[in-house]
Amino acid sequence: MYSLSSSFLPTFSPPYSTLSQLPPPPWSSLPPSSPICIRSIRIEEKPQTITTTTKRAGQDQTKKPTPSLNIEKRVTSSMVKNDQSLPATILNAFDNIINDFIDPPLRHSIDPRNGLSNNFSPVNELPPTDCEISEGALPSCLSGVYFRNGANPQFLPRGPYHLFDGDGMLHAIRISKGKATLCSRYVKTYKYNIEKEVGFPIILNVFSGFNGLIASMARMAVTGGRVLAGQLDPFKGNGPANTSLAFFGNKLYALGETDLPYAIKLAPDGDIITIGRHDFDGKLSMRMTAHPKIDPITKEAFAFSCTSIPPFLTFFRFNENGEKQADVPIFSMTNPTSFIHDFAITKNYAIFSEIQITINPIAMIGGGSLFNLDPKTVPRVGVIPRYAKNELEMKWFEVPGWNTVHSINAWEEDGGDTVIMVGTNMLLVDPLLEKIENVHVVVEKMTINLKTGIVSRQLLSTRNLELPTINPAFIAVKNRYVYCGVGDPMPKIAGIVKIDVSLSKVGQDQECVVATRMFGPGCFGGEPFFVANEYRNTDADEDDGYLVSYVHNENTGESRFLVMDAKSPTLEIVCDVKLPHRVPYGFHGLFVKESDINKP
Repeated sequence: MYSLSSSFLPTFSPPYSTLSQLPPPPWSSLPPSSPICIRSIRIEEKPQTITTTTKRAGQDQTKKPTPSLNIEKRVTSSMVKNDQSLPATILNAFDNIINDFIDPPLRHSIDPRNGLSNNFSPVNELPPTDCEISEGALPSCLSGVYFRNGANPQFLPRGPYHLFDGDGMLHAIRISKGKATLCSRYVKTYKYNIEKEVGFPIILNVFSGFNGLIASMARMAVTGGRVLAGQLDPFKGNGPANTSLAFFGNKLYALGETDLPYAIKLAPDGDIITIGRHDFDGKLSMRMTAHPKIDPITKEAFAFSCTSIPPFLTFFRFNENGEKQADVPIFSMTNPTSFIHDFAITKNYAIFSEIQITINPIAMIGGGSLFNLDPKTVPRVGVIPRYAKNELEMKWFEVPGWNTVHSINAWEEDGGDTVIMVGTNMLLVDPLLEKIENVHVVVEKMTINLKTGIVSRQLLSTRNLELPTINPAFIAVKNRYVYCGVGDPMPKIAGIVKIDVSLSKVGQDQECVVATRMFGPGCFGGEPFFVANEYRNTDADEDDGYLVSYVHNENTGESRFLVMDAKSPTLEIVCDVKLPHRVPYGFHGLFVKESDINKP
């Protein structure tokens, strides 16, 4: 799940001149004779007005800072500069012509007025800032940092924009000795840096850049011109790193499946630093999944890459030191456009789903949606030994109606003859992501007999659920509990449910939800992440811990960090932290223990 700039000039046609929920543009007060030619703007929050010293370790504070949630568009270096080269000036002019006159009418999914409305609108960076605990106390086991990744466009869009296209921003709340500090920083990708330098986007968006045949051809021609003019180097990366995070080999990575991982570290004061794009000593030459699986026992990380040329799927792993091992090409995957976003591992296997949902830029160029449903394709599930040298031992099983996007967990039973997988399954698929609020996702348990080839499925919940997580200590082994966000509708998350997988019975579908926490009217959160109360205690109950998530109140404009008791039948809130900065809705998160943060 995934820059941006804007040339929202008064000369634009009315439908694209403003974004809903955003204030009037600052250029409205400029005199007609102004010589400044504004071609893009950046969105920033007004600096906080603080009359007292922010609390730090060893310092006193008599009054908490009052955060400002007003958003302004501040004209910055994104003005077209007079010292630009002639080729750059010409290419910028062509870019403006495409957005002004060539783009077809914007569909719902790529209209920035939808993708940037309410709390989807971006915020400015925030240096480490102390937070106020409004209710309860932070549990002692929460000693570390909770990171959440998401799309936060550096610039307002010039033309079409999809929710997944924005630059990656990490919102990190560091917890130590019962106190919390929030920091929000962009992932300093090649895309972010080069566009910040020139003041507007020059890299083609993956999810919205191919909008209609003529406009797509024109944008590709402009991109080619920028490469020839030396404005950008496609070999240095093009992704926003906005989807998730992973910690393996004692390193933290920001991930987006359109590019290589970006290594991240935390400064001693809690600030977030991007180290850079990481190719693992040249062994990773292509983009990588945003959902690698880390085995909690062996500390290995398993991952994959997808391409549009054979092999369409490549499986690989990293050892406990973070060193990439040899690729295993999967030539038996036959559909180059099948959307494989996630997968699962067991103690001995890796499991991939080839589904009916396709991602096809050609269809979008023709005026359709990037995501489509191929009704002629019968979904398949492939099982391969996770230490395989090649795909000779891979087995494929047809599973009609199986359209999973997020694989929750998998394990083995019957001495390894049976593989169990729990995942989300999209029931209302078409048109996927064209109107994402119409998507309905359920949670299912699938059983595969590797000897007989018989596959059975059980429905665990009929509710509209996504962004599922489990206790990370149970990855690849049998687990009981799953925590999911409640779509109301998607992509907004109105609450959290706890599912007890053990309640499922062979041949029966039943509601296995055992706990629910709704955030309240106008309040929406994100993916719940589980943090164990005693992560070193192997005898502890699987649900002995806490769920954490950012929650935003659209009525008051305030964002909070909630800590919920995972054992409670109501997922009781044990701590409510008021944040000094609005946190937009995002994608996936990760909690990193203090002991891991300090590793070299």
